[in-house]
Amino acid sequence: MTAVSLDRAPAKAQDRQWARTDLWLILGLSLFALAVRFPFLGDHNADIDEQLYALIGSQLWHGQLPFVDLWDRKPFGLFLLFGLADASGLPAPWSYQLFATIFIVLGALLLRQLALLLVDTTTAGVLAVLYIVLMTIYGSHSAQTEIYHVPAMLGMALLVRDTSHPEALKRACIAMAIGGVALQVKYTVVPQCLFFGLWALWGQYRAGRNLPQIAGIAAGFAVLGLLPTLLVGLFYLAMGGWDEFWFANFVSFFLRAPAPMGRFADQYTIFVMPLVVLTVAGLYGSLRMTQPRDSRSYLFFCGMLAAALATVFLPSTVYAYYFAALAPGVLLVALPFLDRKGPVGIVPLGAVTIACIGLLYLPDRYEASQDHRRAMDGLVAAIQPHVDGEKCLWVFDGPTALYTATGSCLPTRLIYPDHLNNALERDALEVRQIDEVRRIMGERPPVVVTADRAFTLQNQDTLGYVTDTLPKGYAVIAKERIHDRGIEVWLRRDLLPSN
Repeated sequence: MTAVSLDRAPAKAQDRQWARTDLWLILGLSLFALAVRFPFLGDHNADIDEQLYALIGSQLWHGQLPFVDLWDRKPFGLFLLFGLADASGLPAPWSYQLFATIFIVLGALLLRQLALLLVDTTTAGVLAVLYIVLMTIYGSHSAQTEIYHVPAMLGMALLVRDTSHPEALKRACIAMAIGGVALQVKYTVVPQCLFFGLWALWGQYRAGRNLPQIAGIAAGFAVLGLLPTLLVGLFYLAMGGWDEFWFANFVSFFLRAPAPMGRFADQYTIFVMPLVVLTVAGLYGSLRMTQPRDSRSYLFFCGMLAAALATVFLPSTVYAYYFAALAPGVLLVALPFLDRKGPVGIVPLGAVTIACIGLLYLPDRYEASQDHRRAMDGLVAAIQPHVDGEKCLWVFDGPTALYTATGSCLPTRLIYPDHLNNALERDALEVRQIDEVRRIMGERPPVVVTADRAFTLQNQDTLGYVTDTLPKGYAVIAKERIHDRGIEVWLRRDLLPSN
């Protein structure tokens, strides 16, 4: 009995030491993440798409269903995440930005665990820091979708990497379930889920499973991966919204026109160069500098990066923030170059860290964010007296967050400005854009918001109609600049104060 007690004492002390270390690690990464993201916290216009996700997520608690009452083609799970953030009671954007910070720290911790397969704790810790930095540089500085689905992919990687694990099949099943949840954040993670599934099946084949058994396991993986989406579909079927769910999730994606620039715009060349340089340096390092101590894991990381690349380029139009999905794979492939125990010591790791943090331009971003806040306050002050739960603002082009910030009702289920002004959406909606625009203007909204410079290729029919119609019955009462765009507030002339 005494011997057993003596054996357990050091083990418990070691467990407590590890717990303290993990706690300090989580605290340190959390503080660093908050510091990096500080310029954007509280800024409604830190990014564009998330304003729509937050609006739809908050409306879940008012009985408004995505696809049926408010339209977008993102999966239901994404709106549920924003709804959960809204349920915290914090005002937007603080609610979803702080909620997203939890996920970026989670991603950093998971990446560190994968890195420990090839490097020491110091290098792995710095890699976690670099993950937060690169995710911020590549568009996940606030609450873009990548901030949620990338940690899910890292979780899958941790579970399926070791195909010789005694519980490899059980772990792979859990991974496929995680992948299914990630599909409900963004469907384009399919290539990564396929890679992890194939890697796990290959492991089962090497463990002695025959082909019929492999086929059965593959079918089980498919069911686990599709189950969350199937459950959401059944929910909409029961609610009478199946047609809207099916069209938004699985039809409109293929009806949306590709951008003229194709999948890779010329301006992306410089933007992605840090990722390219790190990848090439890592591959060179694996051949010439430090041979990975676990070659199979390194091969796995290369496969992860290739699958993430397929995720980025799966849609017909690729936006800059999609490249955040490459950050973890690039960092893992770069490990032979970044390893502080390599032939040139800590120099590469230190240089890359300094360079990446420098690319954040935090003082400039903070100043821009402050300008956004002042501009948003000015727009809200001009709009709010004229809208309420029955008199609806209409944002033809401008911040979607204005609906929430002003307390306005919503004049259309196609509430995202891009859906009614973007030429690429012309044939991808359930209604003609021009018909919906005419209907909204026919309701004579008290306030209309426009922008002097478009983010996307514009539908000239809707743009021309709004441009011609507004001056006849509306007058500009406020102008502000956000993201280098002039945002104008038009008030219906009969509501103008009399002189």
